[in-house]
Amino acid sequence: MKFTELLTPESIRQGMILSSKKRVFELIAHIVAEKLQLENGEQCCFECLFSREKLGNSGLGGGVAMPKGRLPAEAQPIAVFIQLDSPIDYEAADHREVDLIFAVLIPENMCAAYVQYLPKLAENLTDKSLCKQLRAAKSADEILQIFFHYDQTDANEAVPTEQSSEQDVTESQRNFT
Repeated sequence: MKFTELLTPESIRQGMILSSKKRVFELIAHIVAEKLQLENGEQCCFECLFSREKLGNSGLGGGVAMPKGRLPAEAQPIAVFIQLDSPIDYEAADHREVDLIFAVLIPENMCAAYVQYLPKLAENLTDKSLCKQLRAAKSADEILQIFFHYDQTDANEAVPTEQSSEQDVTESQRNFT
């Protein structure tokens, strides 16, 4: 899966000033609800992100987080990218504050199709070169172009193979709920 398959200019926020993980989730929920026109969308989205976060922190390390959650079946898959002006305490395993957030929300009936891509997506998000470019970006359009360029140059794109272990997929599925 490529970053730009789920990300649109309307779902990117650059230079945001947010004080906590809760505020980040509120912004993600607002963006998703507005873009997808979901009934009770903000509350539904916030709750799915928050309940998933209770199962395990979505901090990937290096100042990057990838919160994820399940949306109602009628929704479309969506990603939201937030570049924070100042990093926040995210309780990440590496104890680094987070300033880059890439949220992935998938309809509950499509999770099996997307879950196999999450480990590669997370790996790509922690690429130091990509993170450096994203931190330096000055606009949503520039961020989208960075992701587009990265998608085009990533020769090791996650593609389903028979070599993928069942354990990897099962672990990813658990992480999506």
